[in-house]
Order: sequence, then C-alpha cells, then structure tokens
Amino acid sequence: MNAILVTGGCGFIGSNFVHYVLEKEPEVAVVNFDCLTYAGNLANLAGVAGHPRYRFVKGDITDRGAVDAALSGGVRSIVHFAAESHVDRSIHDSGPFVRTNILGTQVLLDAARAHKVERFVHVSTDEVYGSLGDTGYFTEETPLAPNSPYAASKAASDLLVRSYVHTFHLPAVITRCSNNYGPYQFPEKLIPLFISNLLRDEQVPVYGDGLNVRDWIHVRDHCAGIHQVWRDGRAGEVYNIGGRCERTNLQLTHALLEAVGKPASLIKYVKDRPGHDRRYAIDCTKIERALGWRPQVPFEQGLRDTVAWYRAHADWVAAIRTGEYLKYYAKQYGD
Repeated sequence: MNAILVTGGCGFIGSNFVHYVLEKEPEVAVVNFDCLTYAGNLANLAGVAGHPRYRFVKGDITDRGAVDAALSGGVRSIVHFAAESHVDRSIHDSGPFVRTNILGTQVLLDAARAHKVERFVHVSTDEVYGSLGDTGYFTEETPLAPNSPYAASKAASDLLVRSYVHTFHLPAVITRCSNNYGPYQFPEKLIPLFISNLLRDEQVPVYGDGLNVRDWIHVRDHCAGIHQVWRDGRAGEVYNIGGRCERTNLQLTHALLEAVGKPASLIKYVKDRPGHDRRYAIDCTKIERALGWRPQVPFEQGLRDTVAWYRAHADWVAAIRTGEYLKYYAKQYGD
C-alpha cells in the first residue's frame, strides 16, 4: 500500500490534511511524524487514532535517525508541513525557526534522497514574497523578499528544496499558500484567538490601524490543493494556493463580531508588530490552469462554519488554554 509521511501532522493544516487523505484516498496509508511542540495536538486526530491506515510516530525532523526509521516502512511520499510558524514568536526568538524550518528540511531532503522517495511536497507560505502595495499579486515568479525571521526561515527552506531538485533531481514540489482558517487552528492565531476571546466577552487586539490586508482560504481548500499537487504536480515547480479573498484585518474583525454576535466595543487597537507586511494577495492561476484546482468554500460560509466549530469544541480550546492538551500523548501512549 502506498504510504505518505506527513510531517507536522498534529498541527493545524497537517491534521486537516491527514483527515483529508484518509477520506479521499482509500488505498493510501498515512504516517504522521510530529514532535508535539506547543502547536502539535494529538487531540486533533482523536477521531482517526484507531484507523487501520493511520499511524502516529513521535519524532523531530532534525533527528536523522528518527526520520530514517519513519521512512523505512515503505513510505513513498513526504508531505512536509512541520514548521515553526508564528511570526510574533520568531521576532522574540528566531533560533527555533532556523533549527526546525531550515535544518529540519535539510534532514528530510537527505532522507528522501536516501530512501528514493517518489514525491516530496514542501508546504511553504506566501510570506516568503514579502509585502505588496495596494495593487498586484504574488505569482510563482515573484522574487523572494521575506520580512520576518519566520518568513526568512521558510524562504531558506524553499531554496534548499529547489537546490535538491536541480542538483540531485529530487522529485520535489513547493506550495505557497495564503492565510488559512478553519477547525483545529491553534488559538494564538488571529481567527481562533478572536473567536475564543469574543465568546468569553474579552477584547480582541487589532494591530496598528487594522488595514493590513490578507488573502484568506479555508483549510480544506488548501488541503485539496496540496493533495492535487501531490497527485499531479510537476517536479521542480512552485504552485501558489490562494483563496481569492482579500480582507483587511479590520474587515475580518467586524465579520467575526457579527458572526459571534458581539459589539465593536470589544475591539482594542494595539501597537503595530515590527516589520508587519502591509498586504498579501496570491495569484493562483497556475494551479487552476495546470491542475484544475479551485477554492470551493465561500468565505462567509467558511467563517460561519469555523465559528460554529469553535462554539461546539469549547473543551478543545479550554484544554489548550490550560495546557491540559500537552498531557494527551501521555494518556494515549503512557509516556
């Protein structure tokens, strides 16, 4: 049976991708390789823990021995999500970002070569392109110009992947996506943070004037795009995956206030983040034309569904707020 190694499969997008593959690919097994940092939550995959085509392996992508062992069971593909990804954390301390995002990717690339992996999908971000003005869009040909330590570490990992394609003919592809939202997103990110705060009648912090623009995509649409690239993407290519849904942070905040039914008085303007990129917007024409992928979830519906999910999973949020989720692995595996 064809097996995929999904790195960072306990994170937000990774866990959604695991669910997606198990649903869409009845002949594919999934090995979830995750070291369970603060953002890795095994509870995200509680519903498939006993699935016959699913296996969890606790391990660090910078550990060559652990990666080699995980690939030794007939894994033919790697879909690489594992990364430190929170910009604010990278501003405070860039060390973990360099270690995980650059060194970890290099370890995986070397292992992929040694095990003759047939497909390596490197999941990156539109943040590697830097900041746009009021017009224009990021394309796959846009020069890399990262403006945060997080974005710089992801750009470096992208270039490593590119070098392994050209030097070693590794069958790798790169995806770069806009801002995701949906179930299982760690509550320090904007949408789940704001939802959980508003449900508790707490203020929501809006950076600067709130006019920074982001392109939003539902995580299921992103997973469908990654799946399509894994299936049909051309080695050596970059594919942008976007939602064609630009919103200012202030527009998004008001949409969330309306969805949750809370007053605008809960908005709290705070000092802007250092190096805060003004606008991101992705042109995803290439993946649409080449692979036939298109976003399917309308933003308004996706946002309503996301709010409903967080309302229905208050225990999940509470376990993260209290740190109880960190004990889930010990409960499941006796460690």
